[in-house]
Amino acid sequence: MSHSGYGCLMSVDRDQVLRAAAALLSRKATATMDEVARAAGIGRATLHRHFAGRDALVRALEELGIQEFEAALDAARLDEDRAEDALRRLVAGVEPVAGLLSFLVTENQLFEGDVNEGWARLDARVSALFRRGQERGEFRIDLTPAWLTEALYSLVGGCAWAVQDGRVAGKDFSYMIVELLLGGARRSVER
Repeated sequence: MSHSGYGCLMSVDRDQVLRAAAALLSRKATATMDEVARAAGIGRATLHRHFAGRDALVRALEELGIQEFEAALDAARLDEDRAEDALRRLVAGVEPVAGLLSFLVTENQLFEGDVNEGWARLDARVSALFRRGQERGEFRIDLTPAWLTEALYSLVGGCAWAVQDGRVAGKDFSYMIVELLLGGARRSVER
């Protein structure tokens, strides 16, 4: 085999490394760079060539999380149907990346005051969904769209950890989040 062929076999796809890191850190937030390298099937030196350290890896994971969340928002068609139906589609769409999003929310608390503009853009889209539901009389108006957005993120993260720990069945992920959130967010009809 030529050296060039061998080089192709040994090349590491950065996206594959990121996805392996995301899968591991979603399950074990405290994983070391050595553990991330092992999970990706590469050596620590190779991992460091891609990401100088944990902060660089987390920043790259953040970009991946933003892309994945944005894709879920697009797929949920937030402007169609009732806001409640769009919310159900959104929760179902984020389920595959809920662990990564939960990890990133926790990690981002370490980077005080350093808000990625991508998150702000995504927050605005989710808040707009809640605002639309309020304007159409679906959701209560005494809870701000910003608070409903934070509540959604907290429920997604909490449920992701509960599923991972085996305390909640994965098949119930969307149902539990949507029912709890909507049970508190729905505008009750006064009798």
